[in-house]
Amino acid sequence: MKNTAGTLLMVNKKTSTNDIALRVATAMQQMGIDGLPRNYELVYEAYAGSNPDLVRDFIGLGKFKTQAALDELGRKYLPHHHETGVLQRSAGAVRNEMSNFMLLLKQEKSSLSDYGRIIGEAERAFHDGEEWNSATLGSSIEALRRATEQQVSRNAAMAESVTEQTNVVSGLEQELAAFEATKFADPLTGLGNRRAFNKALAKVYSNPEMPLLCGVIVADVDAGRRFSPQQIAVLSDHIARYTGEALRPAFPASDLAVRFDGLRFGFLFYTSEETEILRMMSLISGAMRMATLRHPQTGRALGSLTLSAGLCMSNLAGNSFDLVSAAEKALAIARDEGGDRVVVYKDSDEGQSGKEWMIYRAS
Repeated sequence: MKNTAGTLLMVNKKTSTNDIALRVATAMQQMGIDGLPRNYELVYEAYAGSNPDLVRDFIGLGKFKTQAALDELGRKYLPHHHETGVLQRSAGAVRNEMSNFMLLLKQEKSSLSDYGRIIGEAERAFHDGEEWNSATLGSSIEALRRATEQQVSRNAAMAESVTEQTNVVSGLEQELAAFEATKFADPLTGLGNRRAFNKALAKVYSNPEMPLLCGVIVADVDAGRRFSPQQIAVLSDHIARYTGEALRPAFPASDLAVRFDGLRFGFLFYTSEETEILRMMSLISGAMRMATLRHPQTGRALGSLTLSAGLCMSNLAGNSFDLVSAAEKALAIARDEGGDRVVVYKDSDEGQSGKEWMIYRAS
């Protein structure tokens, strides 16, 4: 991958994201869908095509979609918009299990009281009896035996009930963990999603005066260098999965890799060293080159793909919007230069005299 560094000028280009946003607004108006945030994201995800199952189910609702049908679809694919309902259901289940457990404890308390009463009666009979015979002794022993067997049986039943309740609560815990994960995961690639990226960026500028030192990359898969637009339309999801499989093992666990939509990705590197980010991007590029893309139906090898990327360091932007915008501008230059390279955004004061960018080829 080539590395391009230097001062970048403003690039006024309509992005695919803007195109999708316009299509979403128009479609919502045509279908009579209320302009609610949860509706907008649902329609946006459907038109972006990042989740084929969502696209299929969205189309299956027909031309005119009721709010109830949209919310049912949202609960399945965008559960974070329905978090209150999930939490209420979980809280209700926990309350029920706590009530059941309290009932068990009351039953156990009553059982132990009965068992203690029988033991006490037998003890008094032993102490108060003036004359003993085998019948009296046998009767007391039999009463204790029956009471002990009943108590053992109750204890076993209680242990089983407690185990069942523990499993229910554990299942709720796993359900909530899975629900939380769906809010920030891209199901197609196994990477994070745009929400995960936005959440991480918000922390970078939690203190605007002292932003967290890091670098942001916006990247496109260079599918257009190998495939026609018609082929990309057919292979887009497959290429996205291929990219995710290549990135996951190569990407540092301490950093963040997400898929925005289509074949566009975002990376957040928690380091202030620009050269270190370029080194890691070279390794990631190498992983992409080593991963062979195969046709999803025939299994035929289609070669490998590369990335075009734009990098901006957090110290060059005052907020997350400017940070991503600068990376987008750098990405536009990378694409214009033929792709398979990283362009580094630089503040104009740091630009080299007579040059706006320079090209470096990674070894």
